[in-house]
Amino acid sequence: MTNSVRHDWQVDEIEALFNQPFNDLMFQAQTVHRQNFDPNSVQISTLLSIKTGACPEDCKYCPQSARYTTGIEKERLMQVEIVLKRAAEAKENGASRFCMGAAWKHPHKRDMPYLIDMVKGVKAMGLETCMTLGMLAPEQAQSLSAAGLDYYNHNLDTSEEYYEQIITTRTYQDRLDTLDHVREAGMKVCSGGIVGMGEQQLDRIGLLKSLANLAHHPESVPINMLVKVAGTPLADTPDLDEIEFVRTIATARILMPKSYVRLSAGRETMSEQTQALCFMAGANSIFYGCKLLTTDNPDEDSDKRLFKKLGLHPARIREASDEAQSAQLLDEIAEQASPSLFYDATTVDTKHADTTSVAH
Repeated sequence: MTNSVRHDWQVDEIEALFNQPFNDLMFQAQTVHRQNFDPNSVQISTLLSIKTGACPEDCKYCPQSARYTTGIEKERLMQVEIVLKRAAEAKENGASRFCMGAAWKHPHKRDMPYLIDMVKGVKAMGLETCMTLGMLAPEQAQSLSAAGLDYYNHNLDTSEEYYEQIITTRTYQDRLDTLDHVREAGMKVCSGGIVGMGEQQLDRIGLLKSLANLAHHPESVPINMLVKVAGTPLADTPDLDEIEFVRTIATARILMPKSYVRLSAGRETMSEQTQALCFMAGANSIFYGCKLLTTDNPDEDSDKRLFKKLGLHPARIREASDEAQSAQLLDEIAEQASPSLFYDATTVDTKHADTTSVAH
């Protein structure tokens, strides 16, 4: 069993790993995990939707697309002051990383000053910063990096072969180019995908191959289970077998041994047993709280109970830039009386929305 970091994985190698007897796969994944991480430590992030709905993209899984009727109300870009207030509240409740997401194809030039102010303001609080804003041009990536952005999230979503079945308004290469721009600007990469979208196992393997064969592995690899939303084209997609999902997590851990593998969207419908298997398979990062942009996530109390049952604790990590490394990281979840670490832009009074930014 090797612990080396590779970037030359072949489909047949990954397929052999993925389909080995389940106990053998779990043992190998757990062994790799223990060689690189505290096996009972889970990195916890929080998420704020800073601009919701009216996205021009046609991602078939997404309730924020303007092409589908899903009941999501569109919101303009949230005011910087409100974002910073929410970040301060998150920090007070124990957050170590604050992630900001906007439903865009790409940021517009008029939005960049506000985004930069958000990054600088959150950074000044001693929090790690992360954004997901769609595609980035090289100069936009450089500007965000200069402002202090630590992480940029841009998922590959699925395999290159299945990609056009899910989205047609941007190419797979567009996504890879954005990841290159992020890396070249000196930021850390958060990139993964979604499973359960009707793809075949070879597509899940293809997604993992694309991620593992990047020149540098993403520092964070979110693996999402499709959250089916009425009104989207994938609303009636058959459920993915949960053991297949666990195999995906385990294989990601083996292929990218030093990356944080995030158990992301879809946890709301997973049993405690499935989540426990995912942690055993090497998942060591979650979003904590009741909202993931516009879809449900387990509430704080259920996460606290599960952590206590499994003997898990929040990670105390040092993976941000120098300014954030001095911040005090998460206290034990059990010590948090009533945290509320997730926020949704749809809850913000539109009277307070940034009137200088046009919804798009």
